[in-house]
Amino acid sequence: MLKESLRMSWQNIRGNKMRSFLTILGIVIGVSAVITMVTLGNGATLAVQQQIQGLGTNLLQIRGGQRLGPGAAPAPAFKDTDAEAIAQQIGGIAAVAPEARASTTLVADGRNWSSSVIGSSNEWLKTGNWKLAQGREFSPEEERAGASVCIIGATLHRELFGSSPDVLGQQLRVKAFSCNVIGVLDSKGQGAFGNDQDDMVLIPLKTLQRRVTGNNRVNTLLVSMAEDSDPERVKSSLRDLLRELRKLSPTDEDNFNVLDTKQLADTMAGTTKVMTTLLGAVAAVSLLVGGIGIMNIMLVSVTERTREIGIRKALGAKERTILSQFVVEAATTSALGGALGIALGYIVSMGANKVLPMFTSGTTVTVSPSFNSIAVAFGISVGIGVLFGYLPAKRAARLNPIEALRYD
Repeated sequence: MLKESLRMSWQNIRGNKMRSFLTILGIVIGVSAVITMVTLGNGATLAVQQQIQGLGTNLLQIRGGQRLGPGAAPAPAFKDTDAEAIAQQIGGIAAVAPEARASTTLVADGRNWSSSVIGSSNEWLKTGNWKLAQGREFSPEEERAGASVCIIGATLHRELFGSSPDVLGQQLRVKAFSCNVIGVLDSKGQGAFGNDQDDMVLIPLKTLQRRVTGNNRVNTLLVSMAEDSDPERVKSSLRDLLRELRKLSPTDEDNFNVLDTKQLADTMAGTTKVMTTLLGAVAAVSLLVGGIGIMNIMLVSVTERTREIGIRKALGAKERTILSQFVVEAATTSALGGALGIALGYIVSMGANKVLPMFTSGTTVTVSPSFNSIAVAFGISVGIGVLFGYLPAKRAARLNPIEALRYD
């Protein structure tokens, strides 16, 4: 009986091509919209996670806080010895790096470019998961002496040295001194906050303090936790040690802030997931509209086929047979629309691979529809077909055969 119902449903769909197309179109749009919105949302979540991870593995950023109240003095800066104390006294630490920054105009090879100058150590490369494309790191002697050496980012390489593949040994003028380029970093692209992570030059901390800033201030301490460490224990130990190093009494508030990038990543990913759910729900409204279209067309179909229904019932067809025929027809229509919607949604989602970086700070991610989104969208489309097709089917099944035969 099901096979016969499917055959008759297909004949009716083919017999009214334009009407069937317009009915199916609502389901196609609904299913493809749901799949596309969910896929784009998942891609945005993945991009955010990648951007945050680009800041460093299990990274803690410690920055000076701001005292509040009238006459309050600014919080004291960190010292490079604070990083040494953390590395020596706290377990579960993979790398610690002091960081100071300044912005200035850099000159090389007859070109100039405004960029960030970062003073730190080789540990800075470890905390930020930086890799060298060419060259080497600082030697211990260069770090201790504050030598005139530097490692440049990919953007700086492009803007100051153009297409020259070999820049090692070239001179880069930073403010009032020139440094020897000893390394070039692999590109990371834009960060989670839209900044160009490659637009920077790294020099030893002592070099920055002596020749650029003229002071011993350290703006940030970067702490990379070991993979098997307990983040809460490490943060608690860090807080206790920093309070001791900064000579805070038990009643004093912390004059520093600890930012956990993993928590930031989880928070931002959670936000994008909520937005993905909302977008999917909005897109699903079009499925409801498509279902109403199916019900409308099925009611028209019942009206047009009243005499046919009367003849079938007069020949002994049971109510459940008539009911199943129209329900199967509605389900077939919505299933066909669902299948076409899946195909369209997949094509649009794959095309979004080229568009998504525009909305994710340039981060390149490969997004493809998940099985769950496809299954849910298709299941809902068929379910809507059955649900909205049931009322017209019930109406057809309950027709009085005598009245149906009299219908003109």
